[in-house]
Amino acid sequence: MTYAKRIGPRGAAGGGEVLLEPYLSGWRGLIRFLQSLGAVFSFISKDAVAKVALLEGHQQQHGFVSLQSLVQHELAAGPAALRARSDSGCRTVLRLHRALRWLQLFLEGLRSGEPRTSVLCTDAYNASLAQHHPWVVRKAATVAFCALPSRDAFLEIMNVGSQEEAVAMLGEAIPYIGDVYSITQELFTQHKLLDLP
Repeated sequence: MTYAKRIGPRGAAGGGEVLLEPYLSGWRGLIRFLQSLGAVFSFISKDAVAKVALLEGHQQQHGFVSLQSLVQHELAAGPAALRARSDSGCRTVLRLHRALRWLQLFLEGLRSGEPRTSVLCTDAYNASLAQHHPWVVRKAATVAFCALPSRDAFLEIMNVGSQEEAVAMLGEAIPYIGDVYSITQELFTQHKLLDLP
């Protein structure tokens, strides 16, 4: 599953693009994974479903091939117009981008072997999404994370074979997630889009 094309070796600074169709396909897979984990993750999966549907609409309407083409199209209308639209593609991608960072950190923690998933999830959330959520959502999320099953149960839910096979699959997927995150971060930093309302 390839979400991004990079010019140069993995991790090289600069260059590369995030292809929109594989990006959306990857998000659909991540949503299925989140939904399989139960109600604890519903506040993230429901939001991601809505945002993916919104981006699919933008893609169908405008024929965007990459996140870069979506950003260029919306920037052409001017910064004020972009900030005024709550349904803009850039704003939607930014919300998914923040959630992707949380997932990346959480999956890296699962792969590392820490057995307390509540700690992994809370740490990942605090390092990513929490800063963008109001206090009441942060508290509700922290309480919900306490009900998470063990690491072994998570690896079993992934349904890819043994625990070793699940960890190996995470090892293959996490670098791609990291590439998508890094390229998107560079793109949004370059165009000063990381603080869209």
